[in-house]
Amino acid sequence: MALRGSTYTDKTYGTSALLVLRDGWAHRKLNKNPVEGFSAGLIDDNDLYRWEVLIIGPPDTLYEGGVFKAHLTFPKDYPLRPPKMKFITEIWHPNVDKNGDVCISILHEPGEDKYGYEKPEERWLPIHTVETIMISVISMLADPNGDSPANVDAAKEWREDRNGEFKRKVARCVRKSQETAFE
Repeated sequence: MALRGSTYTDKTYGTSALLVLRDGWAHRKLNKNPVEGFSAGLIDDNDLYRWEVLIIGPPDTLYEGGVFKAHLTFPKDYPLRPPKMKFITEIWHPNVDKNGDVCISILHEPGEDKYGYEKPEERWLPIHTVETIMISVISMLADPNGDSPANVDAAKEWREDRNGEFKRKVARCVRKSQETAFE
């Protein structure tokens, strides 16, 4: 990737994805009314494809008080395809697999769901932004989707023992996130 003036170029894929990301990043930095509950920034100022986000656990949820770090990795053909999102901070949640990968409709490839769980309009659309993704993730923390879990063990505990073992595991993750948030 080369930097020309204020425009990034990528010789392999052209500038469209980079322009969308650059303009979105500039908009986010200049936005006077940021979305409550998260902050976002580039991992490396020379790589617009990799972002780091800090998500504050939503109030009145088991995740309240947590400060969860995650990475968004954008594909070269963004916004036609969705980014991937991975929690770096350990989190116990039905819709986050044990490796930290987030599994929600908005981050699934566009088109028909071969399993029939999701409508096409629930999946990725090129109009989505970092803000809409983060609003969906914050909503996911507040209201897990137990019907389509990425972490079957967490989903089972959430359904069967929400105020017992599930709550204890989430509380441990919240404490750990507070200790490591700014490392």
